Amino acid sequence: MNNKININVSTVNYDKTSKAIFHKLSLLEEMVHGKEDFVMTDSEFAFGWHFFVLSVNRSLVEKLVEQMGPDFNKLKGKGMEKKFLTWITNNMESKEHRFKLAIKEEMESSKYGIF
Repeated sequence: MNNKININVSTVNYDKTSKAIFHKLSLLEEMVHGKEDFVMTDSEFAFGWHFFVLSVNRSLVEKLVEQMGPDFNKLKGKGMEKKFLTWITNNMESKEHRFKLAIKEEMESSKYGIF
């Protein structure tokens, strides 16, 4: 089993969004006593959007699950990965951050073959 969760991020403002994600995940690391549990790639710009990949150690998400307890299971989504995407989105929602998140492996195996 892969020990990382790879997330495709699409945003209209790479600088603001990547800094906000970095800040949010740094706070999460601090909360669960993690260290160097995520990395982000540089962005690629196309069609007015920036695209980059966020890789998060599965152990960081598992620690979040332990911290949140039953509240984590109340998050929208099937499986730990989708619930984690919901957690990030809920913790970053604001008008200044326009972004979309998707599990990279799911996009690559899309039945439409777009990615």
